[in-house]
Amino acid sequence: MNGQNAGELPPTRLHSEFIATVPNKIRARWAARDLALRALSLTRRIDRGGGWIRCPYYHHVFDDEQAGFARQLDYFARFGEFISLSDAVQLLESGDPINGCYFCITFDDGFRSCLSGATPILAERDIPALFYLVTGLMGQSLSPDDAIARDGFAFAGRGTTLDFLSWNDCRDMERAGMSFGSHTASHARLAALTPEAADHELRESKQTVETEIGQACEHFCAPYGVAGNDYDPARDAPLARAAGYRSFATGARGAMRAGDDPLSLKRDHIVANWGNHQLRYFLSMP
Repeated sequence: MNGQNAGELPPTRLHSEFIATVPNKIRARWAARDLALRALSLTRRIDRGGGWIRCPYYHHVFDDEQAGFARQLDYFARFGEFISLSDAVQLLESGDPINGCYFCITFDDGFRSCLSGATPILAERDIPALFYLVTGLMGQSLSPDDAIARDGFAFAGRGTTLDFLSWNDCRDMERAGMSFGSHTASHARLAALTPEAADHELRESKQTVETEIGQACEHFCAPYGVAGNDYDPARDAPLARAAGYRSFATGARGAMRAGDDPLSLKRDHIVANWGNHQLRYFLSMP
């Protein structure tokens, strides 16, 4: 999978640039959704009773999202403790009751804004986070008309770049306490692949992460994340287990509780500039 380099475009540093070409009708839909969630959240409460792990996940923290990201982490800290994904999986695998409320932060895709935008804020608060990497795109900068950017990351704005972490970036982040998982080698939709090709994506990316960073790669995230559409739970979760992964992250929202399978890991998608009312609404869902 060979992307084109976007050397003629400067790196994208602002979320406002990243979504600058979103059509007005979509912006209007976002505004209406935000108003609706603001109203709905008034009657919602995040469970303080314990017994759960929630996995908020992000894609990016651009320069103009840093203050929002810090605020969100401080908001989460009002309701639970932060733990690593490996510790979360250990709790789920143990079969013991989950005595407490826990948050586990992850990032999809391996965008370079994770280095400058997210890592310093996480490290300052001593919060562990895991970053799922597309190993075949490491260090690349793709223009929005690149076939990979257009087909695999359709949310990119015109005139912006998709900038991915390099392996040196990841080594710096590892020294800051961050960890890494696989998001396949090519951002492949597993459901579109043969079993052999899916197995290759899982194994190749795992080996590459471990070789480049020197850290065990025990966690996998399915690109796009919708069961039955983007991956086959009956086929792909066992493939992941056989390849040596301890967890298989999905795009389904909700809390993980004692007895839940880490090879069907539920997560809550978050955007770093969302208000606390949106966090309250989504994190109150069972």
